[in-house]
Amino acid sequence: MTLTQWDWNRAKPWLNQAASEASGRQFAVEGDLSASWHWPQPLEEGWHRWVPGVTVQGTQLVLQDPPGFARTGKSAEPRPTASAEVARASLKLWPLLAREVVIDTLELSGPDISLARLRDGTNNWTFPQKDPTDTKTRWSFSVHQLVVRKGRLGYSDATQDLDLTARVDTLPEDTAMAPPHAAASSAASADFASGSPRYGVRFDVTGTLGKARIEGHGKAGSVLTLRDKEVNYPLQFTAKAGSVGTAVQGILANPGALSGMDFQVMLKGASMADLYPLTGLVLPNTPAFQTQGRLQGSLQPGRAVWNYRDFTGTVGQSDLHGNLRFVSGAPRGKLSGAITSNQLRLADLGPVLGTATTAKAPAGRNGRVLPNAAFATDRWSNMDMDLKFSGQRVIRPDSLPLEDLSVHAVLDDAVLRLEPLHFGVAKGKIESKLVLDSRKRPLTVRMDTRVQNLRLAALFPEVELTRKSLGRLDGAIALNGQGNSVAQWLGTSNGEARLYVREGTLSRELLDRAALNVGSIVIGKLFGDDKEVQLRCAVADLAVREGVATVRTAKLSTNEAVVDVTGTIDMAEERLNLSVKPASLEWKFFSLRTPLYVRGTLGKPDVGVEPGPLLLRAGAAIAAAVAAPAALALLPVTVPGADDDAQCAPLLAQATQPVKAGRARIPAARTPSR
Repeated sequence: MTLTQWDWNRAKPWLNQAASEASGRQFAVEGDLSASWHWPQPLEEGWHRWVPGVTVQGTQLVLQDPPGFARTGKSAEPRPTASAEVARASLKLWPLLAREVVIDTLELSGPDISLARLRDGTNNWTFPQKDPTDTKTRWSFSVHQLVVRKGRLGYSDATQDLDLTARVDTLPEDTAMAPPHAAASSAASADFASGSPRYGVRFDVTGTLGKARIEGHGKAGSVLTLRDKEVNYPLQFTAKAGSVGTAVQGILANPGALSGMDFQVMLKGASMADLYPLTGLVLPNTPAFQTQGRLQGSLQPGRAVWNYRDFTGTVGQSDLHGNLRFVSGAPRGKLSGAITSNQLRLADLGPVLGTATTAKAPAGRNGRVLPNAAFATDRWSNMDMDLKFSGQRVIRPDSLPLEDLSVHAVLDDAVLRLEPLHFGVAKGKIESKLVLDSRKRPLTVRMDTRVQNLRLAALFPEVELTRKSLGRLDGAIALNGQGNSVAQWLGTSNGEARLYVREGTLSRELLDRAALNVGSIVIGKLFGDDKEVQLRCAVADLAVREGVATVRTAKLSTNEAVVDVTGTIDMAEERLNLSVKPASLEWKFFSLRTPLYVRGTLGKPDVGVEPGPLLLRAGAAIAAAVAAPAALALLPVTVPGADDDAQCAPLLAQATQPVKAGRARIPAARTPSR
């Protein structure tokens, strides 16, 4: 009796048992079973090529889920891991003697494969590994090549709320070769010996990721080789998941181990933050983006390495260029690289510190002006990062004359360091070190900033048109605080600030042009509405305790007077409580002997004449509001040496002292201001 004449259905119980034992789950051939000889062996070399093999064909095959595997969610209904109408397996004979089922080629017709991962991370596609300490001889099996015809592949992942279904079918011969222009557009296509990839199957994908709809289609090679480590398996597809779309073309190397890939990848979406559910990359909210580059690396679970090389793209109306590398690992993966923008539109930069939205907080919120948008830190513990970014030319509103910026961002164990954070602004520069620690609640923020040679008039185009100078600003600020927004952080902060302004011209008209209402009113009341005052210098030395900035020293020196400022700024309440006391150097300025008060809020200040004796109050940074924008009282600065007159020299000596940050802690509850 020949091999083909023997009734192979008698062997089904043995085959079912051997396959069940090797796979660790129930396997059954429910239809007919037949076999035939085959040689030579197409995947072997030398004398092994001429050892006869057996091709076994079965119908109605079923492979169940592992014991105790309970599906949930959308795939909760019981179903097998895999089934097939017809399966043809080319077996090697010699390994059977060692209880090893080695399949050269497994050809599936009409397969229905349903892969699933549960919330606890267990899945139904991982087969048990042979225990080297187990002395009992058990069956094992391996597959070297896989061919699929007219199949369905389902994938559900409860950890990602992902549910996908792919339909796979063979391609007609006349469409199996990629179009010449498609191959030429892919740098990865050079890796194909033929110069153009040959596809054998097509697939369509539908599904959901959370509430987002997923759709896609593509082509792949006809034979999936799982044994060789140097295999170029062609793959091409386009897909869309929610706002994110992608187009990919290239190769998988050694698909069985996912050990290599080389793709040309296009990505686009409404925000880079939308990539997190798909990739696990923690990126900030941004305007709409699109990038294209070469993706190389490995997809091995737990050891994945992605290199997104020489990519170019846009975010909003800004251009992007660079290289990124992601390495998976425990306890977190790490993203590193460098990105440049030749022309950066400031509005496209988004929340540099990871705020929840790029939208600005509504102005005039109960009279408050400090930003109150929450920092988006909930994903910081999921990934580490080491990125360098530089914007060589900044397109910005005229009211914010940024020239360039750069930052080195390091995220390590949920602690974000921006060091250095550099701004070229108003013909000067601002250098900062910023640390945000999200391991504590609320967020802990430490800032150390220096400002050098900031030309104040350059901040206000209307003033710059007059060719007048408001002076040069230098200084420093160091603050520690806690809070989930800029407003909350400043309202709890502790530290010091020193600011120094020299060689300016002040008048009510100039400050009106700069929209500095407080300074305009103060200068008008002190010197008169039409008087132009030459500024020698102005110095502010501030101590900040639990969100209240107190003026230790604040003086304004002009040819006519020295003006002292005392008082406080409560940054939690955003309230001003300041006194301005002039000392005239020339008796003709009698009005300079009248003290003023500055009260109200940062959004709605109130300036008036003190009705009685000057009241000493804990002070704040209003001296800078006299000669510079109120917002700049919070800017950090380094004060250079200078040859100053007798009035300014002692003030400058104070301003050159180093600033120190205080301890970050939440202040006791305050009585609300009326």
